[in-house]
Amino acid sequence: MCQLLGMNCNVPTDICFSFEGFRKRGGLTDHHADGWGIGFFEGPGCRLFLDWQASSTSPVAELVRNYPIKSTNVIAHIRKATVGQISLANTHPFMRELWGRYWLFAHNGDLKTLPALNHGRYQPVGDTDSEHAFCWLLQQLSQRFAEEPAAEDLHTALRELALQLAQHGSLNFLLSNGEWLAAHCATHLHYLVRQAPFGEAHLIDQDVSVDFKALTTPADRVALIATQPLTDNEHWTALSPGELLIFRDGLPSRL
Repeated sequence: MCQLLGMNCNVPTDICFSFEGFRKRGGLTDHHADGWGIGFFEGPGCRLFLDWQASSTSPVAELVRNYPIKSTNVIAHIRKATVGQISLANTHPFMRELWGRYWLFAHNGDLKTLPALNHGRYQPVGDTDSEHAFCWLLQQLSQRFAEEPAAEDLHTALRELALQLAQHGSLNFLLSNGEWLAAHCATHLHYLVRQAPFGEAHLIDQDVSVDFKALTTPADRVALIATQPLTDNEHWTALSPGELLIFRDGLPSRL
């Protein structure tokens, strides 16, 4: 299975520390070596870095590690291929436009069957079940709402669609439109919220620590979501199977 990493904050923040541990799982401390990707929202824009090579040795990952891009919503993925060949087209996260916004999606799991797509604007480029599922989600949302609805209506619809999609197989996913980040759990997904009083964090996959007191203000708040915890001295909360959380400004809310 693949692994997911997401970040949602109340102020633009870099993900360098968490990414340093996460990327090691792509072929070094774990076997997810079939490509990786990361997307950063910056206002209405989105920077997307993808590579079919393992994240632990990818030159593109090294660039990202040394490039402290600040964002309020980030989604990253390291791939263990189950459906679809190892290729750039099959690398997560996937990006599409809906209602004049970019959307990012990354999936961990295995969908045994796939819901039908009509011949509309959302079609997969690669051959993964994950990209097909993303296209289906956006297709359904665009058919329900001609323009972007209120957040409450949108999140209710997303919950209903996630329940439908989960009937096709294992569905851990991260989804963001740049304003909020949604996390849906089927098997393994964890989160933590860093806020004042900040302390030191130590990575599981590498002997690296950071004292966040020296890097933050008392008003900062950062939520991290990962398939498995990234640090061994912080409290990570496990999501329950079937649970969907919406993160906004570094805080989760349940639907």
